[in-house]
This record gives sequence, C-alpha cells and structure tokens, in this order.
Amino acid sequence: MTRVVCGSESRRTSGFPAELTSFVGRRDEAAEVRRLLSAGRLLTLTGPGGVGKTRLAGHVAEQVARAFPDGVWLVPLAALRDEAFVPHAVNDALGVRNETVRPPLDVLVEYLRDRRSLIVLDNCEHLPRSCATLAGTVLAATEGVRILATSRHRLGVAGERLFEVPPLPAPPAEDVGPEAVETFPALRLFADRAAAVVPGFTVGAANQRAVARLCRRLDGLPLAIELAAVRVRALGVDQLVERLDDRYQLLTCGSPTSAPRHRTLRSAVDWSHELCTPEEQAVWARLSVFVGGFDLAAAEAVCGGDVLNAVAGLVDKSVLVREEHDGRVRYRLLVSLRDYGLEKLNDLGETIATRRRHRDHFARLGAAYERAWFGPDQVGITERLRIDQDDFRAALDFCLTTPGEAQHGLRLASTLWFHWVAYGIWGEGRHWMDGALLAGARPDGSLTRALWAGALTSLVHSRSAAVLAGLDPTRAASADDSELPVPAPPPVVLGPGLVRTSHASFVVLTRIELACTLVSRGRAAEAIPLCAEAVALCEAHGEQWARSWALRTLALAHWSAGEYERAAGHARACLRLPYTERQHQSLARTLALLAAAEAMAGRAERAAVLHGAVDRIWHAIGGDPTAAQRPGQLGAAEHRARELLGDHAYERSRRRGAALSPEETVAYALDGRAEATATVGEDPTPGPRRGPASSGAAVHGGRPAPAGRTGPAPAVADGPAPGLRDARTPAGSRAPDTAVTTGLPAEPVPLTRRELQVAALVAQGRTNKQIADHLVIARRTAEGHVERILNKLGFHNRSQVAAWFSARSWS
Repeated sequence: MTRVVCGSESRRTSGFPAELTSFVGRRDEAAEVRRLLSAGRLLTLTGPGGVGKTRLAGHVAEQVARAFPDGVWLVPLAALRDEAFVPHAVNDALGVRNETVRPPLDVLVEYLRDRRSLIVLDNCEHLPRSCATLAGTVLAATEGVRILATSRHRLGVAGERLFEVPPLPAPPAEDVGPEAVETFPALRLFADRAAAVVPGFTVGAANQRAVARLCRRLDGLPLAIELAAVRVRALGVDQLVERLDDRYQLLTCGSPTSAPRHRTLRSAVDWSHELCTPEEQAVWARLSVFVGGFDLAAAEAVCGGDVLNAVAGLVDKSVLVREEHDGRVRYRLLVSLRDYGLEKLNDLGETIATRRRHRDHFARLGAAYERAWFGPDQVGITERLRIDQDDFRAALDFCLTTPGEAQHGLRLASTLWFHWVAYGIWGEGRHWMDGALLAGARPDGSLTRALWAGALTSLVHSRSAAVLAGLDPTRAASADDSELPVPAPPPVVLGPGLVRTSHASFVVLTRIELACTLVSRGRAAEAIPLCAEAVALCEAHGEQWARSWALRTLALAHWSAGEYERAAGHARACLRLPYTERQHQSLARTLALLAAAEAMAGRAERAAVLHGAVDRIWHAIGGDPTAAQRPGQLGAAEHRARELLGDHAYERSRRRGAALSPEETVAYALDGRAEATATVGEDPTPGPRRGPASSGAAVHGGRPAPAGRTGPAPAVADGPAPGLRDARTPAGSRAPDTAVTTGLPAEPVPLTRRELQVAALVAQGRTNKQIADHLVIARRTAEGHVERILNKLGFHNRSQVAAWFSARSWS
C-alpha cells in the first residue's frame, strides 16, 4: 500500500503487504485487540511462530486507521540483526529523513511528538532490548502515539498490555456437523486455501471429519494448516492425516521441553521439507540468507548455478512466495520457513560461505549502481535499492559482525554514498561506515569519496538556507571578501559520447558547492556560469539528481542577483524532473526557492501558498534539518510576502497551501505565470534587474513553449481547481478576491474539479459507496476524496460540506 506524505490521506496504512488471500476468522480476537489498544498505548500480541500475529496486527491496523490521522505504519523487524539499527528501521518505515548524524531515536521522537499515529513493530522477539527502549522512549515523549507489537515474548515496558493470539478453533472429528465449515475458522481456512490450489475443492460430508482431524492435529496453527492445504494437489485429505500421524510418532522422541504448538509447526515444516527434492532442500537452505525478496539472478548468484527448476518447485510447494514488482518476478521466504532454512544451512556447514556469496552479490550490485548513477536510470536505481534495502543491510551486518570482513563492509557502505545522500538518510550511512571503522576497517579511497559527498551536500544545504534567510538578497560582499580568488574547478573531461563514471557526480557537486559559496559571498554573477556548466553536463548524460542541485543553485544565484523571474524559471525546471517530485527533501527545497522568487517578484499570495505547502512536506518527513540554523528569523521571501499581503491574508493563503498534497502542490507551482529560461546562463527576458520579465519566449524545462504562446505567460488561478479563478490584481496589492466568471463563488475555492463533483454528491446526501458507483471509482478513492475535502475546508463532518456547497451559487 502506498503512503501519502501527510494530511487526510495519511490515514491509510503504510508498509503492510497487500492481502493476497482472504482473512479467515479472528472476529472476536480483532475486537479484543481493538479494545485493548484503546485502553492502553502499548499492546503486544504474543504467541508461537505461525499462529498469525502479523496477520492479525495488520487486520486490526486497517480497522483502526481512521482513529490515527497521522498514519498507521508497519515496521518489519525480522530482517534486522543489529539492535542499534531498530530506530533507523522505524525512521525509514515512517519516511523520516535524517540528513544529519543526530541519534536516530532523537529524530524519531521529535517527529512523533505532536502526532497521532499507530506504529506496528512486527517480530520483536530477537531485538528485545532495543524494541523496549524505543517503545518506552517514544511513549514517554508523546501523547498521541500508540504502539502495537508482535513478539513471541513480552517487551517488559511499563504500561504494556498483552494479548496471546490463540490458534484457530477446530472441532473433534466426532462432533463435526453440517455447519462445521462456517462455524470453525480452522476448517474454513483449510477449505479456502485448498480451493486456491485445487479449483472446485470443498469441505463437505465426505471429507469434513478428515479435515477436522487434520486441523486438530495441527493445533489450529494457521501456517501449518496452509502448508498442509497445499498438499491436496497430490494427496487426499485421509492420506494427509495418515502421514501426519506418522510424523507425530517421530515427534515422541523430540525434546520434552518444547511447547506442543512449536512441535506441531516444526512437524508441518519438516513434512514440507521431506517432500522437497534434495536440490530443492539445498536451495531452500541457501536462499534463507535473503532477508527480503530476491529475483532469480540473485538466487543463482547466492546458490551458485542454475536453480530455476528448484525455485519453481519451491514455489509450487508454497515454500517460496511469488510476487511481482513492476513486471519483474521476485520471491521471498516466510519468516518461519527462513529460520528453518537457516538451521538446515548451518547443518550443511555452509552458513559463512553462503552469506559471503550473498554479500558479494550485493557488493557487485552496489558498485554497478554507483557506476550508472550519473545517468538516466537514477529513478530506477533508487527504486531497486529501496526494494533490496533489507538485504543490503544484511550484507553490511555480516561484514561488521564477522571477523575479517570489516573492510568489505566499509567499501560497500561507502559505495552506497549516493543512496545515503540522495535518499536523505545520511545518518544511516554514517552508522555503517562508523561501525566498519570500529570493527577494524582501514580508511580508504571509497570512504574519502563518501565523506566528501556528504560534506559537500551539507555545505550547499546550509549556505543556501543562509542566503534565503538574509533580509537583503542583493547585499554586497565586504571589500576583503570580494577580493578572494575563485578556485578553478576540476576540468570537465566527460562528454555525451564518453563512458559515465561515478566521478562525474563529484565534478558537478564541486561546481555546485563553489557556486553556492560565491552566492553566499554576494558574488552571484560568478556563480551563474558554474551552475550553467553543471546543468549542461547533467543534461548531456540524462542525469537528474545532480541536475536538481545545479538548477536550485542556479535559481538561488539569480534570486540573489535580484533576477526573480529567471530564478522562478529555473526552480520550475527543477520541479519538472521526476527525481525532484519523488524525493520530498528535494521537492521541499525547490518549492521554497520558487516561493522566494514569487514573493520578491510581488506575487505574494502564490508565495504564501507555496510556503504552506513546503511546511507541510517538511512536517511529513521530519522537519527541515537547516531550520535550527536560523531560529526566529523570517526569510527574505516570507518577510516580503507578509509585507505585501498583511499577516491575516498571508496566513489564510498559507493554510491553503498546507492543505495541498505534494502532487497538487507541484501542479500549482508549475501553473505559474513566470517563464522558464530559454538557455541555461542566458537571459531570455532582457529588462529590469528586478520584477517580472517584460519580453522573450517562454519555455518549459528547457523546451519551447507551445506554439503561438509568446511573451509573459497568462495569469492563472491560485487555487488548484481548473476553471475556478480569483481575479488578479497588480503585484503586491490587497484587493479582495472576486469571481472572474459569473456564477462562480466570490472567494477562492481550494477544491479540484473532482473534489467539487464529490462535494456536490455529498450535498445530495449520497454515501461513499453511492459516490463511488456514480463516478465509477473505487470506494476507497471516494473516501479519500471526502477526507481531503474535509481537510481543505477545515470541516469535521459531511453536513458541513453539504451546507458549504449548498450556500454557494454554481454555474
């Protein structure tokens, strides 16, 4: 399920896998979990592996999502081995970005302090100390956060409530009646899963006693029942029971200290293992080193050779779960089956060798991604790294915890510098690099490269923020400062036809950092050609990440020089990059620059709306990391916008911006009347140094504007709804908003066209289902529209929406 950054849409759950099978039974248990969760702030679901703790937690999370307006988040912990990494994992799951080296738990607490959220910590049993510390710290520092944990053991935190998830009820075979399948969830689960593999399979009078006996033998454990149901393809239910009876005879020699349910689950997994071929058994064991999903190429690299038939057989036996991501097939092992495989791998004596092959595979991937980073595939690389992040972490953990492997860990962590920096998780990167050094690794060139990238980006962030915070953007540098020589940047040796290397990113970053330094010293004119060269180099290679930095710095240079239309044009060109829109730190910084340009150009209302949108984005990802450097300061742009609008009108417009989603904000920002520049470094609009452009062809993102459109772009609505405009007055005036089209409302309407359609149907008294049917959309989509309308209008119920809509005259 996707997560929307903030606002009403964040009520959707995030991180929970899509339910590919039906949720059977557990109605009473779900109700009790909801009750306990409402009565306390920390609830732990306990029980043996395979009893369904994770599935129940996810089901309840969906049910209670509306009670947590700031989101419900799943934090999967099964893949972690390092206790210190738990806060990093929670930050990552919540989308909190830590571009500093502050302790991740401090960043998390600050992010959650004023929020109402539910965090689901899944599989805590192997990380008890860090999970307990995190839960206790978060709950003590917040009031609106609740935690739902799943673990085989309690966390031991003050105020913790426990709920032991019971197995599914199954009747004795002699008590089975005609309604048994509907009455007993264990039988219903078996029937449902068996019908999935044998179409037409049902549980009826002929086989329901055998099914009841089987489910009783498996103690009602959902995972064991599902494993058994798969065998219906090859065996009858009576044969399944006979084989399980044999298995129980073998269990009588097992450890008397093992809990019956653990022996039952072990029995089912042993049984599945014995039905595998020797090749499948060996592949199962070796694949257990993957902690996340993997594709066939990764499986072959780790297992050593052609394993297609074995993988297909494990999928057929429901040992591997098959999934698809963007049309590519991937596989994963359930936690219990992975733990079992690790035991078998250890029995084979192959653990270290297999984990080393796993590490080597991801080291090769990381190196390949670094080489290709300065090129057109950055968005794809970012997504692939996100999907494989658990296995990259597992490879790093292996290096830091295995004697003699620390140097490999330092190299891998340093190779991923672009991921740590571009994704806004520099704190995690430093965690791994520092850990490798502590484990005995020696500093090398890869570490120097990574630290250099982190330092350069930090300098650009802080200096850009300082420039925007200044009250006089065109102030002159001191005489002594202006005489400082400009160091020559490294020569550009890469052309469009040459092979890309990771060093190209550093060539560009060096120019950007030098340009930003010049701007901060009041020497914007010298910075502009450096940025122009950096942009040209990025464009020649189809690169987006460094280009976004270069375009923002170019916009900052023009802004500092008082060329506000050109600054706005470069900021909009940056917004058109797919990378900028996907990465919310980059998006927030670019929008802040555009807002500054709009304000200084006299478009105060647009600036205020954009300021509100920027605040919302930073709030959603943990706050602006540079804000602490300018406490209490009004930036030059905000100062100017408030001066033009007045505090009341400014705050009203700012609230409008805070109600926009990131996608709506980008659409609003690009629907501006300032032109982009025709050629990087050239002024397409000769004229006064300050204020709006007076002539020149408008272009968009370096491309010519549509045919027939020249000169200044037309004024457009501040509201995001097409066709709903407020009248424009000269820049800086405070004339009241009036309608420009007869029949439209006098004040600006913050709703999109689709939202106006939904509001009209709400005013007619239609339910969400009726709205969905009328508009031919999903019911959940209709619910999302209604929630956004309530949020944007500041209302609490549908009656207020109906009254608001009915009170207006619509054309």
